[in-house]
Amino acid sequence: MGAQKTLERVISKAGLGSRTQARSWIHAKRVRVNGQVVENPDHWIDFDRDRVEFDGKPLRIREKVYLLVNKPTGYITTFKDPEGRPTVYDLIGAVETFVSPVGRLDLDTSGLLIMTNDTQLAERLTNPDHHVAKTYVVECGGVIPEESIRLLRNGVELNDGPTRPAAVKRLGGSGASTTLEIVLTEGRNRQVRRMIEAVGSKVVALTRTQIGSIAIGQLAPGEWRPLTPVELDRLRRERS
Repeated sequence: MGAQKTLERVISKAGLGSRTQARSWIHAKRVRVNGQVVENPDHWIDFDRDRVEFDGKPLRIREKVYLLVNKPTGYITTFKDPEGRPTVYDLIGAVETFVSPVGRLDLDTSGLLIMTNDTQLAERLTNPDHHVAKTYVVECGGVIPEESIRLLRNGVELNDGPTRPAAVKRLGGSGASTTLEIVLTEGRNRQVRRMIEAVGSKVVALTRTQIGSIAIGQLAPGEWRPLTPVELDRLRRERS
């Protein structure tokens, strides 16, 4: 696990549960460090030297888990929601090891979500320096003219700066809507929606279909499966 981390992060990264759960367990006196109960979640731990126990048993780092989830609209990607909305964790209840989403999809966005307890892979896929492509299919209100598509390809100005050039393809449309495929190599908050708004339209529906070379394929909304060893190898090498 390397270097020093707070006790709550050590428990979460070991795959036992979320950081919120870890804090509650620590406050409940269920965690010992070197034989002593520690009630401070921010207590610093060197996992290579300190002995951590949970409910009297040594804390062990669980094996790495990699899931591909097809998130439906109406689900959020946090562990729990104060408003009681469904979360992606409701979909993967059979998975015993705690995993985190790699990046986020907002409530009204569906599609491919990778979930893992491998923080190194997660950082690689989300760090914009690695230029890992994310592919979206977006249905926009009204007709999107070619000039707007050209702007999207070259980069549009947002309130947090201009976007990187994007690959944009027109997939179809009618007078009421236009369907585009947009491939990004960065992942700002609500970026696709803001890009479409910047060219004078609105997103009607948004689905992420691919991360790097990994596609959602035939996985139905609400379903999940483990990533295959071949897919994992491709993800670890991914770079645009």
